[in-house]
Amino acid sequence: MLDKRLKLCADMVVGEGIVCDVGTDHAYLAADLILSGKCSRVIASDVNIGPLEAAEKTVERYGISDRVQLILSDGLDNVPLDGVSDVVIAGMGGETIAEIVGNAAANSAKFESIRWILQPMSKPELLRKRLYEYGLKITSEKIAEDGDKLYVVMAAEMNNCSQILTEAQSYAGFFDENDELAAKYRGRESERISGIGTALERVGKHEESVHYYALADKLKNGVRSADINEIYSYLNEIYPFNSQESWDNSGLLVENYDMKCDTAVLTLDITNQAVAAAEAMGAQLIISHHPVIFNPLKRLSVHEPAYRLAEKNIAAICMHTNVDKSPEGTNGVILSRLAERFELCGQPEIFEECGGGLGIGWVCELNEAVSREELGVALKEIFGCAFVKMNSCGKRMIKRLAFCSGSGGSMLELAIEKKCDGYITGDVKHDVWIDANNRGISLYDCGHFHTENPVLRKLRCVIEERFPQLNVEISECSADPVEYI
Repeated sequence: MLDKRLKLCADMVVGEGIVCDVGTDHAYLAADLILSGKCSRVIASDVNIGPLEAAEKTVERYGISDRVQLILSDGLDNVPLDGVSDVVIAGMGGETIAEIVGNAAANSAKFESIRWILQPMSKPELLRKRLYEYGLKITSEKIAEDGDKLYVVMAAEMNNCSQILTEAQSYAGFFDENDELAAKYRGRESERISGIGTALERVGKHEESVHYYALADKLKNGVRSADINEIYSYLNEIYPFNSQESWDNSGLLVENYDMKCDTAVLTLDITNQAVAAAEAMGAQLIISHHPVIFNPLKRLSVHEPAYRLAEKNIAAICMHTNVDKSPEGTNGVILSRLAERFELCGQPEIFEECGGGLGIGWVCELNEAVSREELGVALKEIFGCAFVKMNSCGKRMIKRLAFCSGSGGSMLELAIEKKCDGYITGDVKHDVWIDANNRGISLYDCGHFHTENPVLRKLRCVIEERFPQLNVEISECSADPVEYI
């Protein structure tokens, strides 16, 4: 009666109570569970009337109408969950399954007692990640092989765990170590993801291609650890720590016990939330832009992120002005994004020279001048800002512009000296706005966070090129610290 895919779903059902088959397929699964004696009662639901009519014929044929309840329902919306021990959702996309489970998590008091048997036809990686966000844990995962196709079936139960899956975990799944079909599945996934990397490379998306190649490597060979000092030395080659400003405090600011890691988290700022998320991901290292220790500490409070790092045995490498100055750093990323949006002419110039080929910011010229409003709209899209501030009396057309990531309002005079039509930065003070209006230069404030956070993708690319075996995650906690009303 059942194909191998549904048979595996049936095998993974515990059957201690009522089983609910969401999106029933002619009620074949329900009939098998009843006729095998595994369950005494099944609820078979579907969002459409057609499958329920087919299901009714099946249960009548096998004489089990008194033990199979047919319900028209979108997901679990109309399903009474009293007494339900197992919910099976098979044959849908992973995103749809995740939405059904998420709705149950938000609306059902019975959610915590349910065991979920899930068989996604697509995006199993998304489903795995969402399950852990709902507080579920995958307790078993198996593969059904039918012809040339491999189907994933996973069982999940509530345990209120705080674990956050890495991207590699969400793709690799939670199979038994000696499961040969799981090895075959991961091998196929590795080849598929490597193919995506190749396609991205062909269209010039280097950072994305490196990331997919590294993910494919981890699926094929597993995650392996690296020495934190080796990571530090490699980063020092690209962003020399001795190039930092004298007032800065970049470097290895917090150590962990064994100075090794297999998971590193990237964030603009090391906040308590970022530390908690890194711990939930099992990370042993955080790499940030802003230093977690900046001023000399005379007292270490339990509320300080540096205290939390040491308590959780998480190391911290902070790269601040050494990254700002590097051609591969914050301002280099802005330059590349502007070049993707506008055609630039000539070679960009370093905005503020720091010696040794390093500098803060860049000056570039657009091939064709754009209006100040057009540039402002483009910057909002480039940086993903909620809004962009622009002075009221700036130059109408922009061709030559300068930019400095972070807080560069004090450098407005330099932009004027370099005969720029526009200047892009963040954290602009009131008097600087007045000065820009008086001097007739267009000034844009895109925010401290938004002009620096894009560098995290570049840092991930740099690290994954050298250490593809590491989990390198950009923290979801790396977010604008303010909200806009």
